[in-house]
Amino acid sequence: MSNIQMKAINTIRGLAADMVQKANSGHPGLPLGAAPAAFELWSKHMVHNPANPKWENRDRFILSGGHGSSLIYSLLHLFGYGDLSIEDLMQFRQLDSLTPGHPEYGHTVGVEATTGPLGAGMGMAVGMAMAEAHLAAVFNKDNYDIINHYTYVLGGDGCMMEGISSEAFSLAGTLGLDKLIVLYDSNDISIEGNTNIAFREDVEKRFQAFGFQTLRVEDGNDPEAIGQAIEEAKADTNRPSLITIRTKIGHGCPAKEGKASAHGEPLGIDNIKAMKENLGLPADKDFFVDQDVYSYISEINDKNSKIEEEWNKLRCEYFEKYPEMKEQWDVYFNNKGIEEKLDNAKFWEYEDKPDATRNCSGKVINRLKDLMPNLFGGSADLAPSTKTYMNDAGDFSAEDYSGRNLHFGVRELAMAAMGNGIALHGGLMPYVSTFFVFSDYVKPMARLSALMGIPIMYVLTHDSIGVGEDGPTHEPIEQLAMLRAMPEFSVFRPADMTETIAAWYFAVVEKKPTAVVLSRQNLPQLPNTSKEALKGGYIVDDSDKETPDAILMASGSEVSLCIEAKEQLAKDGIDVRVVSMVSMDEFEKQSAEYKESILPKSVRRRVAVEAASDFGWGRYVGLDGNMVTMTSFGASAPADKLFVKFGFTVENVVNKVKELF
Repeated sequence: MSNIQMKAINTIRGLAADMVQKANSGHPGLPLGAAPAAFELWSKHMVHNPANPKWENRDRFILSGGHGSSLIYSLLHLFGYGDLSIEDLMQFRQLDSLTPGHPEYGHTVGVEATTGPLGAGMGMAVGMAMAEAHLAAVFNKDNYDIINHYTYVLGGDGCMMEGISSEAFSLAGTLGLDKLIVLYDSNDISIEGNTNIAFREDVEKRFQAFGFQTLRVEDGNDPEAIGQAIEEAKADTNRPSLITIRTKIGHGCPAKEGKASAHGEPLGIDNIKAMKENLGLPADKDFFVDQDVYSYISEINDKNSKIEEEWNKLRCEYFEKYPEMKEQWDVYFNNKGIEEKLDNAKFWEYEDKPDATRNCSGKVINRLKDLMPNLFGGSADLAPSTKTYMNDAGDFSAEDYSGRNLHFGVRELAMAAMGNGIALHGGLMPYVSTFFVFSDYVKPMARLSALMGIPIMYVLTHDSIGVGEDGPTHEPIEQLAMLRAMPEFSVFRPADMTETIAAWYFAVVEKKPTAVVLSRQNLPQLPNTSKEALKGGYIVDDSDKETPDAILMASGSEVSLCIEAKEQLAKDGIDVRVVSMVSMDEFEKQSAEYKESILPKSVRRRVAVEAASDFGWGRYVGLDGNMVTMTSFGASAPADKLFVKFGFTVENVVNKVKELF
């Protein structure tokens, strides 16, 4: 190891400790211990170009232990990503800074994923490796490896304890994702102390069982040994690799090294001075970077820049030889022409017969499959039930990465994380699927989808007590409210084929995280549903009067119930409007004028009907309104009997309206 390399590593340690100290908040332990591994990777093995952080064929790096964010900010600064300055490092964890407490995708240039919840980055890394493997199978030709990069993920004992890691890496091993390399910062310390109080398993044996190559570096302060392990990992072209790197948390700080107190609190001014003296850094200077460190890293960047230049030349030759692949590339990476295809009338066609919206969604997926060759997705072992299988599109497997149907196995949490990773990688439009009640398992990763604002579709079926005989464990009640409460996440519960198409159209065109919540039971095709569903709420059956006597509001299967109730109320001289509230999230984004046109303030007699919790409907029914909703869990019985038992009948809806007069 050269002196300049160790100087750069120790500079990272100094910057990381100074950031946490100045903020009086943060986690210095991981950066101090993992700095040699991270710098060895970034400087000698990872192909990346800070001048073009979105280069399609760059290696990806995810800091799964996102609490150690001062490590990645130090690296981003030294390598020149997005002009992240020393002043930005000084604003660590402060309001509106580029250096928030945990790395945020889309906020700080060079951050590949929003991490913080431990293990999430591990799942997203697997998704990125899946995306690389599929795109390589689609685009690569003899002598033209246009897609050929690695995904690296760094995390510690906490990430390995989280169940999501086992879920994700079990599938990674099954798929033989050899371009996935996991760097395990193994220091035996967590917040409460030594990990032996709760974590004594042999992690390497677990990974061997998953199908990983396992490598071990005993001295985490030996970059040469770490580098050798990385190259060994790359040499295995059949398996993903785990590199266990034995480190000391808080390395270099005599008073804190190896102690739990190094994990999540500032080291202290005196301790930092002692650390800097120990590491050969100027003890009296904060946020210090010697010019020769910048110069050394600049040379590394020049080499990587030339690698991208060579790749660009190769891609130009490739496009000249295979012009049809240039067109394909523009579709995959730029969504060229997709919106025009979806605006075609044929995309919006439907057969006028009752059908479950899960079936409707399955038909849409198979329409999209032919219009969007980069549609890539699957379910957590439920494709026959969630109707998410793309016919004649092949199965993604270790034997065939060109397949477009993903089989996640019974791994809902990791599935959602992997879907995030696929979306983050770029080039593909992912969807993931399970029963709606299991959105409880999915939600933490869906929340990260929303935080990152990435294009991913959640297909959630069996949406209500209509599940029937499976009973309350499988009948979602509060889940709609849960997802609707999440910012920057759009939830559609369609009433028929047209609204189901609208939900998919929205997800594809708007390129943002979206959930479509679908029925198990057949629903009628409604004559007045339309593309207006994209506005979230709209009139599907209006009153004869300019100002209705009352307004019925519903989503999904209950919209047709409200239309039937309207017909009955008309016989009794009550003229009502029926509004389909297919997406509260999108309705709230409409203008005040539009919302007033749908739900005029002058009409205070309003009834909301939805086979789920009433939470969230209060803003629409007001103080004078009424609701037909679930106030308990469901039960096990045929669906038609359950709807009667819980009051989802024409008679009950009519009575609820009449109570308002």
